[in-house]
Amino acid sequence: MPRTLIVQPPEKGVSLITLHRPEALNALSTELLGELAEALDLAEGDSATGAVVITGSRKAFAAGADLMEMAERDLVGVLQDPRVRHWQRIAAFSKPLVAAVNGFALGGGCELAMHADILIAGRDARFGQPEINLGIIPGAGGTQRLLRAVGKSLAMQMVLTGEAIDARHAQRAGLVSEVTEPELTVERALQIARTIAGKAPLAVRLAKEALLKAQDLDLASGLRFERHAFTVLAGTADRHEGIRAFQEKRPPRFTGR
Repeated sequence: MPRTLIVQPPEKGVSLITLHRPEALNALSTELLGELAEALDLAEGDSATGAVVITGSRKAFAAGADLMEMAERDLVGVLQDPRVRHWQRIAAFSKPLVAAVNGFALGGGCELAMHADILIAGRDARFGQPEINLGIIPGAGGTQRLLRAVGKSLAMQMVLTGEAIDARHAQRAGLVSEVTEPELTVERALQIARTIAGKAPLAVRLAKEALLKAQDLDLASGLRFERHAFTVLAGTADRHEGIRAFQEKRPPRFTGR
């Protein structure tokens, strides 16, 4: 059983993972990241799970990396840091991942939130990369994902000053898709995830992959990937079921085939 997470089994196709280190504002220890990677690996292979929601507490999604662990690592320790593999496993999760963020999402917490495909934030949420204040820089994708999400100027400001932005600013910048009252953040994230989990699984998987390709490929290459995925789906039973259900004016019954 995980010691730093609360993992709820899938309900209506959605599993809820709650970061649970209340004594440390959910600081991302090696143990927590490993347990999160393991939980996502299990969700990956579970046909009953169509999407996952990850959240923290009302006070903090995750307030950063575990500084006690970081302080113990010298250059060789950082080079051999096992957390790198955990982050890679989290990034490789192919099903939709929705983050419900309340309170602080700083440093590694902001980086973890940016691993999600959709971010829902309570109006009290704050996003930041304050590593510069410690004489370091973000090390789990913060410089790369933040610039792609909010653009060069704001990413430079956040990383170089270490100053955080609030939920409304994050939404205007494109980091967050919706802002809710804090008590409704998790429920709204679950609602979105359940909607996604009700769609054709293969179409959802390829749609997510195609959208992520847009960050890394030139337009022509991205369009080729999109067309290839579109063509592949033409051979699926779910595509035929979706069209038939539309013609018959009934809800589709997708099977993932």
